[in-house]
Amino acid sequence: MQHQDKSKNEAKSFAFDNIDGPLVFAGECMLELVRQNGTNKHNTLGKSFAGDLYNSSVYLKRAFPQFHVEFMSCIGNDMLSEEFLQSLHSENLGSDYLPKSDSHHLGAYMVVTDEQGERSFIYWRNDSAAKRMISALNQSQHSTLLTAGIFFFSGISIAILLDEERSLFWRLLEQMKRAGVKIAFDPNYRPQLWRSAETAKANIEKACHMADILLPGIDDFDKLYGMKDLDECLAFCEQFNAEELVMKQGEKTVHVINADGKQSIPVVPNDNVVDTTSAGDAFNGVYIGSRCAGHSVKSSVRAASATASKVIETPGAIMPAALFNEFWEQYEISE
Repeated sequence: MQHQDKSKNEAKSFAFDNIDGPLVFAGECMLELVRQNGTNKHNTLGKSFAGDLYNSSVYLKRAFPQFHVEFMSCIGNDMLSEEFLQSLHSENLGSDYLPKSDSHHLGAYMVVTDEQGERSFIYWRNDSAAKRMISALNQSQHSTLLTAGIFFFSGISIAILLDEERSLFWRLLEQMKRAGVKIAFDPNYRPQLWRSAETAKANIEKACHMADILLPGIDDFDKLYGMKDLDECLAFCEQFNAEELVMKQGEKTVHVINADGKQSIPVVPNDNVVDTTSAGDAFNGVYIGSRCAGHSVKSSVRAASATASKVIETPGAIMPAALFNEFWEQYEISE
C-alpha cells in the first residue's frame, strides 16, 4: 500500500503547499510513569518518555518516515536525559534543536487512569530544563530554524516557559513567520500551568493569530471562554484567519475550514478504551503528516482519527512501535 504518493486530483490549500525543510515540533518531553497491568499493577510502574509535541512527532514520523522531523526542547546532562535522547533517536527523530543543560533536568509525571480510561496526571516539572529551551539555543540553531518547513507548538509549550523565555519565544516565532515558516498551533489549554486564565488567553490568542494551521479542541474554548457550542467556537476562530482550521471534538465530528470551504468528517469510533492519553497528539501528528504528504482533508482526518482510535487501546502516551507498525501497514489512505 502507498502512504507517500500525493493525490493527483487534490488541490491542497495554501497552508500545506511548498513545505520545504524539516518539520519542527517544539515542547517538553518528560519521564512518564504508568502503572503496569498484571497482578502487582498497583505497585509496578513502567517508565517511558512523553509530552504532547513529542508524542505528535513520534506518530508523524512512524506514519510518514519520508519526512525530516525534529523535536525541539531542552534536556539535562544526566542519565535520564541520555535515555530520552536514545529513545528519540530510536524513533528516527532529529535532535538538532535539543540543547543540554548542566543545571536542570527532565520533568516527570505519572498517569492515573480511571475505569473508563480517562486520565489524570501527577507532575514533577517545576525546575525542568525545557522551561529554558529558547535561551539554550545557540546562534546556529536560531538561524537554521528560519529554514524549517513547519514549526508546531502548543499551549503547553508556551505555558511551561519562564517569563523571559516566553518573550524570546515570541521574538523567534516572529522571525520564523517573516522567513516563511508555516506555523502550526494547538491551544491544548491546561489551567494548572498558567498563572491565570487571563494570562493564558492573552498568550493563546497571540499564538492563534500567528498560526497558519490551527488545531484546537472544542474543550479548549469551553475551559477558557465557557463556549460549548460548535458554531460559536468556529465563529470565534474567524478572527485568527488561519489558512487551515481543524476543530476537534473528541469522539464527535472533526470540522475543517480552509480555502476550499468547510468540511465535516466523522471520526473512527472505538469502544475498547484503555487509556485516552495522547489521542489528540496522535491525531495532530498524523494529520499534519498526511496533509504534508499531499492527502486530502477528508483522508487526513480519517487517517488521524483511526490512529488516535488505535492509540487509546494501549496504556501510556506512545503505543509500542510493533503494534503501531502492524496497524499502519494494514491501514490504507484512500482519497
